[in-house]
This record gives sequence, structure tokens and C-alpha cells, in this order.
Amino acid sequence: MSVLSSNHSALSQETHSAYSAGTTSESVMPSVYEESVCESLSSKPGMETYLVSELSEEDEEPIYKNPFTIPPDIDIFAIRNKERKKAKAERERMKTMKIHEKMTYSVKNKAKERGLRKALKKEEEEENRKQETDEERLKALQECLSWKIAIKKDYPLEKETFRDYINDRREIFLLEYAIAVKREEIQKLEKIAKKEERKLEKAEYNLEKDIAIFDEFLKENHKSSVQALKIAEKESAAKAKKIVQIHAIGSQIMSLQSDITRFENSLREYKMYRDFLYQLSPKEWQEEYEKKHGKQLKTADKESASEKSLTIEMNTNAIDVPSSLLSVESVNSSLSPGTRPQLKSLLKPLSTENLNSSEDQESEICSDEDEEPELYFTDPQQLLSVFAEMEEQNFSYLCNFQETQKEINELQHTFINAQQRKDRERAQLKEVSLTLKSTVTKLEERAADLKLRVEDFSSEHKVDVQDKMLASLGRKVREVYGHCIGESREGMETMEMLAAIEKKLIELLDNLERIPPAKIAEIEKAKKRERRKRLREEKEQQQKQMQEERLQRALERAQANIEKKTGRRLMFRSSPPARKEKKEQSQEQRDKEKEEMLYYFT
Repeated sequence: MSVLSSNHSALSQETHSAYSAGTTSESVMPSVYEESVCESLSSKPGMETYLVSELSEEDEEPIYKNPFTIPPDIDIFAIRNKERKKAKAERERMKTMKIHEKMTYSVKNKAKERGLRKALKKEEEEENRKQETDEERLKALQECLSWKIAIKKDYPLEKETFRDYINDRREIFLLEYAIAVKREEIQKLEKIAKKEERKLEKAEYNLEKDIAIFDEFLKENHKSSVQALKIAEKESAAKAKKIVQIHAIGSQIMSLQSDITRFENSLREYKMYRDFLYQLSPKEWQEEYEKKHGKQLKTADKESASEKSLTIEMNTNAIDVPSSLLSVESVNSSLSPGTRPQLKSLLKPLSTENLNSSEDQESEICSDEDEEPELYFTDPQQLLSVFAEMEEQNFSYLCNFQETQKEINELQHTFINAQQRKDRERAQLKEVSLTLKSTVTKLEERAADLKLRVEDFSSEHKVDVQDKMLASLGRKVREVYGHCIGESREGMETMEMLAAIEKKLIELLDNLERIPPAKIAEIEKAKKRERRKRLREEKEQQQKQMQEERLQRALERAQANIEKKTGRRLMFRSSPPARKEKKEQSQEQRDKEKEEMLYYFT
């Protein structure tokens, strides 16, 4: 846009300068200059739409000749007012907008520049599209005189300096140079495009060659895949046959294994019967049998059982079978003629060492087991007689067991009764011991009291004091006698009353032992409650009395006359400080302290 506007200003300045230079000349000169400028600019593409030729007429008004005057059709103040209103409306709109919708000053400028760039791009595209049509339109406009007159009326003449003219020419030259450079660049690009086309043709030729080679490769690959499928079908059929054969051999092996397990079970049962018969036989015969064979039967049975516990496992490379199947005689006797070669072919991968060891073990086991066992019992009647004897013994054992069971039950019953009786006696003895302890304590207290009384009645004291004490004691005994037994008879002595009180006390103690302990506990609780209540009342009475005495003393102190002390207070001599004897530590304590110091602080 800047280039186009500069071109427009250049044209106007050229026309204005031409007009000012030739004011004295005729009106033919401007038209000739205008035609020359139009021809020079019409040769350049993209400039026809902005070509303006301004011609001055003889009858122009003098106002258009002054460049410093404002045209009458332009109102500057109205433009200013419009701009102000527009800015105010924009500010009001920004106030109502949210924060994330607002833009900074730099963002606004970038947006304006972006909009200008887009407008320039669109104008350039439109110019390129209308380039051809504009040339024809320019020719028609050049021939039309009315177009020239309209341009003269629309664009007023302005003065142009020589410097502006030179600048416009410089810009025109630069545009022509840019156009020439672009044409050279276009030619270079056309050459490069031709080279690329030749390269593409060559690449297409090579690609066709590669396609042909690839088609041949696909045909060969198809043939080889067909052959591979045929081979795979043959191999799968052979594999299916082998699998069928393996399954058949496996079923045969499983049947042999089931037979072996059945025979082993029966052998185990026979061994159990043999051991049972061996145990039923007399001890003398057993000792002779052990001496004869030189070993015990139990150890031999364990070894044979451990050697025969072999498992059958079937794999593609090797097969583990029992030792009884490895011998040639057992294989020939147990298998059918059709399965013998197949089993022999499967047993070939086995190592010779395993075969030799298994044959040795089998020979040892067969040599031990093939011998007919020697039995003590030769007739079934012997077993029946032994069983009858054993039944009689069992019956006698059962009878003895029942009798012993009854005796045990009776003993348990008697033991429980004796235990309960002893528990009761123990509880009674505990109660008696407690009562005896309480009576002992009471008697000790009484003895102490009597000792005090004896000391009081000794010859050391005066006779009148003793008489007074005896009289007071007699009164107290009589009061106790009246409370416990009843009114005393006339002429009754204190000793008689004391004997009666003691007798009554013993009766009460005997009755107390007969009373149940729960009731005694309840009575003791009631008595303790009454005692606590009485003590509480006495304590409150004492506190009340002490409070009254305290108040009385305070009142007396308040009413007493104040005596002023004169002279110096007496100072008592202070006692000297006590000397503390320092205990000397032993050698062991010193060694211990040194060890602790070394342990904790080093």
C-alpha cells in the first residue's frame, strides 16, 4: 500500500510541477507530458489501477493553485469528532469486557499489523488475478478523454518539488529493477522445474523396472509357498500317524501300569498275611528261621518295598519304565507280537548303565522273592485252633478289663468323697483356729489388764486408793452384770458376778459359732456403720467445742489490755553446726567408680 500511495503522489507531483513550470506556455504541454507518463507507467504490470493523470485547465479557480489551503469537501473537525466518539465507544466497551477478553497495547498493535498484512496479501492476490484484464481496461481508459477530465475534477493540482520528482523516479527505477530480478528468478525456477521433471521421468522408468522385478519375485514366492504347503501337508499327515502310534503305545503302557499296580497291591496283601502268620508262629520257630536266613524279615520287606516304588514317565527322547519291563523275557511274554518292535524302538534311547543297574536289582529281588516262603502252619485247622485260643484270651482280657474298670470307678468315687470330707474338715479347722487365735488375743489382753491391776493392788500403793479402785470396779461390774444378765442379788460379790458374766460370754461365743457367717457379716457391717456414725458425731461435737473455745480465746484476747514490751528481747544462743562424719569408701567401691568413669566418659 505504501508503494502504491507513493506512486500516486509521484504522479500528482509530476503533473503539478509540469503545470507550474509551463504556466506561460500553451495548454498542449501538459497533455503531452501526461501521455508520456501514462505510457511509461502502462508498461509496468500492477500499476494501471492506481494510474492518475491530473491536468490543469486555463479556467481553474485560484484557490486550487495554493497548496496550503484546505479543500472545501474535507471537514477536519468532523473527522476529529468521529475519532473521539470512536475512542470513547471503545473505552466503554473495554469497561464491560471481562479480564480474559481484554488485550494489551502490544497485542492490539500486533493485531492491527496482522490485519494489514492480511489485507495486503488479499490485494496482491486480486492484483495478480486482474492483471490481464487491467491492461485492456487501461488502453480503453487512455483513449477515453472523458476519463481524463473526470480525473482532473476529482484530484486537485498540487505543487511538486524537484526532489519529490527525483524520489518518484528512484522508486519507479527500483520497481522496474525488482520486476527484472523476479523475472530472472522465474526463469531460474523454470529451469529447475524442467530438471526435476526429467528426474521424475527417470524415476518413473526405474520404478517400472522395479515393479517388473517385484512381479517376478512374487511369482517365485508363490511357487515356493505352494511347494511348502504341500510339504507341510505331508508332514502333518506323518505327524498324525505318529501321534496315533504314540497314543496306542501310551494306552498299552497305562494298561501295563494298572496291571503292575494291581499285582503290587496283591503282593502287599500277601506280605501282610505272611507277616501275620509269622507273628502267630511260636517264638522258637521264629528264632530258628532268623538264624537260618541271617537277617530279619522286617528290614527285607522295607527294602523290597522301596525298590519297587518306581514311576512310569513318557517323553519324546527317553521313557522311564519299571525294572521288570526291561528284561527281555518279561517284554516278550507280556506284549503282543504287533507292539513288540514299537516298544523296543522306544526303549533304545535308554542308557546301558541304567539297564545294567535295573537288571542287577531285578535279579536280586527275584532271587529273594522267587523262593517259596517257609511257614509254620501247614494246615488251616492249626490257624482255627490258634484263633479259638486267641478269642478265649481276648474274652478273659475283656472280663478283667471290665472288672478293673468297675474298681477304678469305685475308687474314684471314694476318692472324691474323701476329698470333699477333708475339705469340709479343713474349713472347720480353719474356723476353729481363727476362733482360738481371737480368744488367745483376748486372753492376752486380759492378762495384761490383770497385771496392771495386780500392780495397782500391790503394797506399794496406799490402801485408800485401792479401796476406791475396788469400789469403782465393783460398780462397773455390777453395771455390766445388769446389762448382760439382769439385776444382781443382794450380797452378791464381784467375783461371782464376773464368773456369771464369763459364763454368759462363753455361751454367746458358742452361739456365735453356730450362726451362719453371712448373717454375722451383716451384723458386723451394721455395727461398724453405727460406730462410724457415732465417731463422726463425736468428732463434729469436738470440732464444734474447739471452735467455741477458739472464739472464746479470741474474744478474751480482744478484750484484754495491751501490754507494751520494753527493753531488748532476749536472744538465745544458737547451737553450733552439726559435724557430719565422712564415710570412707572401700577399695572395691573406688575401683567400681573408676571402671564406670572409664566406660561412660572415654
